[in-house]
Amino acid sequence: MASRVRPQAVRLAAAVVVLLALAGGWLLWQRYEERYTVTTEPDSGQAVTRIITARLSGASALKVASLSGTLQATASDVRGFGWLRSDQVVKMPYSVDYFVDVGGIGEGQLSWSADTRTLVVDAPDVTVARPNIDEAARTLVQTNGVYVTREAAAALSQRVSAVAQARAEREAHSPERLAQAREMARAGLARLLAAPLAAAGEGDVRVVVTFPAERGRRDGERWDVSTPPAEVLGNRR
Repeated sequence: MASRVRPQAVRLAAAVVVLLALAGGWLLWQRYEERYTVTTEPDSGQAVTRIITARLSGASALKVASLSGTLQATASDVRGFGWLRSDQVVKMPYSVDYFVDVGGIGEGQLSWSADTRTLVVDAPDVTVARPNIDEAARTLVQTNGVYVTREAAAALSQRVSAVAQARAEREAHSPERLAQAREMARAGLARLLAAPLAAAGEGDVRVVVTFPAERGRRDGERWDVSTPPAEVLGNRR
């Protein structure tokens, strides 16, 4: 005979469902208000410049390189059945940062060669941050068209920003730039990891940093990983 479900349990389950639905709706409303609702002064109703939300998060990423310069972006807008065409050319500064997640480097990513006194670090690959396009520091804004409507001007501005973002991302992810960033990351990580070795009296240790694409190509050398680097330093002390 099947056991009966107590009414209290049913009411409790229903209450949990209602609370979850309310919480989900509240989060969606907060997201909408944050992104799309204009914040105004309480007394005058005038729109104001204000920080709407701010979130500070911890990170273990080490900045290893930065790409910066000036880019030119162009965009077009056609309206009125092709009769109203407008174009815009903008020049503005941009910057892109490169990072390595040092939190992903543990004892398992360290190899020690006693013969050559070399510490090999298998680092995570370099990651590319979202480009920062400094539109407030534009050096050129050139708009051409017989009659540029307000809607066309807004569309041109948005398209130029999207084009600039895509162009900066393409440059930052190019093989040449990634290779340069990896070399800078290699030098920076080597200096970072050599410091505690020198402080422990191991100043003559060589630090070699490798990235995923380079695994297995270590100049034909074989690394002795039978003794972890931490144990080597412990024995030294």
